[in-house]
Amino acid sequence: MQATIVDLRYHMHQVLKALDRNETVSVLYRGKLKGVISPATTTSAVKVTEHGFFGCRKDTEPVEDVMDQLRRDRHRDL
Repeated sequence: MQATIVDLRYHMHQVLKALDRNETVSVLYRGKLKGVISPATTTSAVKVTEHGFFGCRKDTEPVEDVMDQLRRDRHRDL
C-alpha cells in the first residue's frame, strides 16, 4: 500500500487495517518515497516488574533528601 502524509493524517484507520493484513505501507511525500511502515512481527509486552525503573524509588527516604543527594556535587561550590 502507498500512503501520502495526508493519508497518514486523515486516514490512519485504513493504514492500520493494511498493517493488520500484513501489508507494508510506503510513505510518500510529494511523490517521493520517504519511508516504509511494516507490520509488527511480535507483540512484546513488557511486564512492569521487568522494567528497569521498577523498584528504583525508596519509600524510606523523603524525596527532598534524595534530590539533595543527587544535587550534592552541583551545589558544593555555593
